[in-house]
Amino acid sequence: MNVTILAANGQITRLVEDRLLNEEKFKNVNLTLMLRRANRLVRLAKNSRVTLVEGDVTNPADIIKATKDADLVWLAVVDHDDTNRPTKGILAAAKKNGFTRIVETSLLGLYNEVPGEFGRWNREYCFDGEPTGTAPVLADQMLVESGLDYTTLRLPWLNDRPEVKYTLTHRHDEFIGVSASRQSIADVVCRIIADPTLGSHDSLGIGDPDTQGENRPVY
Repeated sequence: MNVTILAANGQITRLVEDRLLNEEKFKNVNLTLMLRRANRLVRLAKNSRVTLVEGDVTNPADIIKATKDADLVWLAVVDHDDTNRPTKGILAAAKKNGFTRIVETSLLGLYNEVPGEFGRWNREYCFDGEPTGTAPVLADQMLVESGLDYTTLRLPWLNDRPEVKYTLTHRHDEFIGVSASRQSIADVVCRIIADPTLGSHDSLGIGDPDTQGENRPVY
């Protein structure tokens, strides 16, 4: 299986990469890692299962180059671009290169699915009060309308706690929790790579149920 990670040097992506390259169940996974400066991942350069590609997620030509052999593509940053260049670039690359499995990182609150005081605060902080028409919402809509096998990952507010603990919710569910560990997000991505049917044609909310009812992020 060939996996391309776009924006491949974040904290969560490094957790995912380490698991994919060191756990036996992922021994047949090959990684193409696209980032602006490849020397940031020089530690992986000699790994036979890794290809490093320099590129920008807002440049369609870079995305096409990085995904030419991909079976699954993960955009590891939220598409906040005013014209959704990352998502449009991925969809154009899918058409040219023939891959269909896309995972995109997004954030909680896309559908006003976060209840209570925290939901109100999150809308103000992340969406200036209303998610409708914002870049993350439009990116999600593009994926839905593409006909491709997509998953939108709605991330909560993140912390660096070591435990993996989360509840998955779906597109029409109320979001559970306000925060979760980066380790938990990495676990969901690894689960999808191990079983690409997980989250197929869906939007997955990821939250630590122990943080349900909090009014602010839990760090």
